[in-house]
Amino acid sequence: MSYLLISCQVRLESGPTLVGDEWSDPVLMQFLGAKKEKKDGNNFYQWTTLMCPRQVLDRLHLLGYRVSAMTGVGQTCIWTLHTENDGQALKSIIESRVASSSA
Repeated sequence: MSYLLISCQVRLESGPTLVGDEWSDPVLMQFLGAKKEKKDGNNFYQWTTLMCPRQVLDRLHLLGYRVSAMTGVGQTCIWTLHTENDGQALKSIIESRVASSSA
């Protein structure tokens, strides 16, 4: 089983969207168009994509992720997603999606 947490500040329609922590799968992060960055003042890295949350959710749906929960905390919206696919299955799905989109 695989869980993923994504979040976005108030600007839901325009992004950016936080899609992973520093230990997230780099192949999945690449599929989401995310870059690993360390914000000023933080002592940790996070993966951020310029896509809005709807675009991220659409892409994750293609991989078999489903929203488990959604909440708002202050000015932040947070989605928890889950898939039954293991890491190897996700890599295979990503590779086939990337190959079909570039053909």
